[in-house]
Amino acid sequence: MFGLEALDLARIQFAFTISFHIIFPAITIGLASYLAVLEGLWLKTRQEHYRDLYHFWVKIFAVNFGMGVVSGLVMAYQFGTNWSAFSEFAGAITGPLLTYEVLTAFFLEAGFLGVMLFGWNRVGPGLHFFATVMVAIGTLISTFWILASNSWMHTPQGFEIIDGRVIPTDWLAVVFNPSFPYRLLHMATAAFLATAFFVGASAAWHLLRGRSTPAVRKMFSMAMWMALIVAPVQAVIGDFHGLNTLKYQPEKIAAIEGHWENKPGEATPLILFGWPDMQQEKTRFSVQIPYLGSLILTHSLDKQVPALKEFAKEDRPNSTVVFWTFRVMVGLGMLMILTGVLAFVLRLRGKLFNWRPFLHLAVWMGPAGIIAILAGWYTTEVGRQPWIIHGLMRTADASSGHSFGQMSLTLGLFVLIYFAVFGVGIGYMLRLVRKGPVAHAGTQTMDGGPGQQRTPARPLSAPGEGLEEGHSDSLDEGK
Repeated sequence: MFGLEALDLARIQFAFTISFHIIFPAITIGLASYLAVLEGLWLKTRQEHYRDLYHFWVKIFAVNFGMGVVSGLVMAYQFGTNWSAFSEFAGAITGPLLTYEVLTAFFLEAGFLGVMLFGWNRVGPGLHFFATVMVAIGTLISTFWILASNSWMHTPQGFEIIDGRVIPTDWLAVVFNPSFPYRLLHMATAAFLATAFFVGASAAWHLLRGRSTPAVRKMFSMAMWMALIVAPVQAVIGDFHGLNTLKYQPEKIAAIEGHWENKPGEATPLILFGWPDMQQEKTRFSVQIPYLGSLILTHSLDKQVPALKEFAKEDRPNSTVVFWTFRVMVGLGMLMILTGVLAFVLRLRGKLFNWRPFLHLAVWMGPAGIIAILAGWYTTEVGRQPWIIHGLMRTADASSGHSFGQMSLTLGLFVLIYFAVFGVGIGYMLRLVRKGPVAHAGTQTMDGGPGQQRTPARPLSAPGEGLEEGHSDSLDEGK
């Protein structure tokens, strides 16, 4: 069907499931740190809008965290079901790294999550703040181990191959492989940016509907400050990441640039747009800027960037895909920087909260961070092909060898189940966003004993039982 083989379906299934999964950890990372900042500001200033925002966003965090855990379990199982040859070859490295993530990050998050969600009035303010901070740190530790494992697959080191299996010889070299620092910073910053634009879009949506409360205004202001400061920083990190990729995976850079061959003595141009044709080995309809490719990638006006024809055909990534996913990521990044700058200008003019064209822009930019993360992830992973471990193991040799029919059935089931389950979860989360922060949340008191409103009856009661306008749920009422 469509010229696809069982291996292609296995790759599509992994891409599909990880595309769903990566959304939730990204927002979890950002929201956890945001909640820690909100509670810290509440404890320091006692300004009620910080507490209102905390109670509002902790509900959304709880739903998002739950969906992230569920989707993450599926990812782990796929290594054994669809990619058993990879697990057998590299399991001595990837297995312990994922285990370290569970033993450190997940246990830390799970240990303090209950206090964070249900302990607002059951423990002291200092202990509750400590629990929130621990959950935030746990999400960052999780990012550390996941990116260490993934980065090792791109730039492997610290190992030997014994009896056809990868055996670690230096764990520090394995973890702190050449691309790891850049990937870790790039991904963590992307998560913060994605969350900032999600939060900003939520606030802009309420401002457009006349809900200009102190909590909503503060939420929007904080998000726009984050965009102004962090989006340019992300561009700088991306530049360093690109230089690292040029050094260790030059064929990926050539594919990203759609650059096929170098002419003697000529600097490499930057191809803004075009259509890389893998069969004809050229980029059709290209729009180029002379010298700029060399300037960006080598920081000089005469050095050349490696070209795709310098690599064997079987070792070339799919330039058609990564050329455009990279440009989607960069284009959205530029829009994020522009949004932050516009917000700063409007702030100086006193129009940040009431200039409707910008508020509409902020709403439309809500999913920009998530889309940029997905585009960046596709660029990274498709650009690594045909290797699953760069230079060591090809993707074609890593699969479990299931039949086309088996992979078609499981892929179809995944699509149906994921859209049903996570579609409901995402819809519920958006309903919570539409409800908005409730003023003076957490001021009422209750006994909180068995059967009382402060004792949740099931996990999802943490986000609240009802969503009707004006309804105060368990977290809104607090103590």
